[in-house]
Amino acid sequence: MTASALDRRYMAAAIRLARWHEGRTGSNPSVATLIVREVDGANVIVGRGVTAIGGRPHAEAQALAEAGDLARGATAYVTLEPCAHHGRTPPCAEALVTSGIARVVAAATDPDERVSGRGYAILRAAGIEVEEGVLAAEAERGLAGYLTRRMKNRTHVTLKLAVSANGKIGRRDGEQVLITGEVSRNQVHALRALSDVILIGAGTAINDDPELTCRLPGLQDRSPIRLVLDTHLRLPLGSRLVRSAREVPLWIATAAAQDDPRRAELAACGAEFIASDAHDGRLALPELLEDLAARGLSTVFVEGGAAVAHAFLAEGLVDRLVLLTGPSDIDGDAVDAPVTRLTVPSAFRPVASMICGDDRIDEYERV
Repeated sequence: MTASALDRRYMAAAIRLARWHEGRTGSNPSVATLIVREVDGANVIVGRGVTAIGGRPHAEAQALAEAGDLARGATAYVTLEPCAHHGRTPPCAEALVTSGIARVVAAATDPDERVSGRGYAILRAAGIEVEEGVLAAEAERGLAGYLTRRMKNRTHVTLKLAVSANGKIGRRDGEQVLITGEVSRNQVHALRALSDVILIGAGTAINDDPELTCRLPGLQDRSPIRLVLDTHLRLPLGSRLVRSAREVPLWIATAAAQDDPRRAELAACGAEFIASDAHDGRLALPELLEDLAARGLSTVFVEGGAAVAHAFLAEGLVDRLVLLTGPSDIDGDAVDAPVTRLTVPSAFRPVASMICGDDRIDEYERV
């Protein structure tokens, strides 16, 4: 039996469910499972699960527990291939077999060498019908951080830029300019809540003195790690980032010597450090992303400034591009945007566009 419209409908529901814990499952991806069977002549969801906060238990175990005996003969919809390796608990593929599930519909294949193809093999060997790749592209968008970390050994990077109508991102004199409205800014806070790390350069940290937290009601505890690229430790002790370092993690990537007295001063305020190599006065970004992935982090949300954005784009490290275009111009001595809607590189394809108040938000992904 091939994937039907009903299969796609339930898989779409599972993909939406997976977003509930996106950015909150540690080194594990946020995966969802729905158990569906016919009850009194109608298809009914009898079990559902999403990877728990922190990464355990997995979605399949939770959905099967909720379904109980109703799982026998039912169909399981999973957004990622069920795990096949033994840890402290049995693999999810074996749990599905034991439950008596008759059919598994899966979206994305897990690139982890301990799983890739093995989860499906366990299911088929037990006589379970398996349908792979249903809405795979849609599922992979939510799993992009995990998939990038597994396949490229680095974190997935989203670059966000707020751009004026005339293609500027700010004033050179440092004067603050509001480019977008409140609705768009709330969307940015929502994106922060889905990320493991927010990254900016030291220049932006000094000039703008941002806090970089998620301030949407009910999502304040979803603020990710704040990471500042600060080659020579210029970040002021009185900055909002440093003052809040004990409430929300602040990491500083730097090439400064271990005995630099600024390290001790910042550490006393709660900052942590990532030792980085510098080339031509700039930190080595590919190695930094690899170091973050080695710590189990999957997604980085780059918020600026212009030099940092240029560097990520030039090194081909941007996986997703989010452009917020405001309705007004920035006059006078202004900073050109590294990229605008009219100059998006051919390496990116458009995937979404929406109007937020007077602003437009366009999203692109690397081809």
